[in-house]
Amino acid sequence: MLDVEFAQLSDPGKSRDHNEDYLGYAAPENEERARSHGWLFALADGVGGHDDGEVASRAAVEHLITGFRSAPRSEALGVLLTRLVQAANLCVYEAGKRASVGGTPMATTLVACALRYDRAAVAHAGDSRCYLIRQGSATLLTRDHTVANEQVKLGILSAKVAAVSPNRHVLVRSLGNELFVNVDLAEHQVLPGDVLLLCSDGLHNSVEGSEMAAVAGQGANLDAAAHRLIELANDRDGGDNITVSIMRVRDVERVGMYRGRPYKLR
Repeated sequence: MLDVEFAQLSDPGKSRDHNEDYLGYAAPENEERARSHGWLFALADGVGGHDDGEVASRAAVEHLITGFRSAPRSEALGVLLTRLVQAANLCVYEAGKRASVGGTPMATTLVACALRYDRAAVAHAGDSRCYLIRQGSATLLTRDHTVANEQVKLGILSAKVAAVSPNRHVLVRSLGNELFVNVDLAEHQVLPGDVLLLCSDGLHNSVEGSEMAAVAGQGANLDAAAHRLIELANDRDGGDNITVSIMRVRDVERVGMYRGRPYKLR
């Protein structure tokens, strides 16, 4: 059976007087729920410059988790996660509309990782990230939805120039701005020993993926790793909220799929 250990930590940073990041998880209560639903981890970063960013991030994560817990048995992870992120987007959008006459703008990034059997589905909108740490190396599984990154995609900027561009923090996609959101989703096979790491830009703007791998990989204590990563980000900058969720896969259940139904592989 899929076996996961995890640690989560959020810090306002050294310059902010409140925290607009929010994170949460849904863990299975028993083996049957582990197979029918699995695990869900989610992290959101309320968009700076918008009113009630902390309200938006909390609403998005809590709506996602509630929907995951009440989802139909064995709904395909990718389908489930896409549906839930769309529902979370609508929740944030409507909350903004209700907040005041004319509507108070609310927006948030969101990155979510659902785990079941030997698969991970990762969905995101915005610039909160998911890394896969395997055998000491970190691979970025998400793509920042920023103006600078779109310019790299179009060949207008090089990755080196984009890294220092004034547009590197300007989002082109987030939850709550529109009635619908374009969700990026990818599925990956996971192996025993793999570590998945979700983080807000308060961490990845200051700490490289290779450093995350060094701190959180190779059997590290996950609680200590989360504290160390936030300490590093605060020492180097601390100008933004910093949030990290670290999940280590201790064991998996290998399955194949036939007509949408899993079957156990020997």
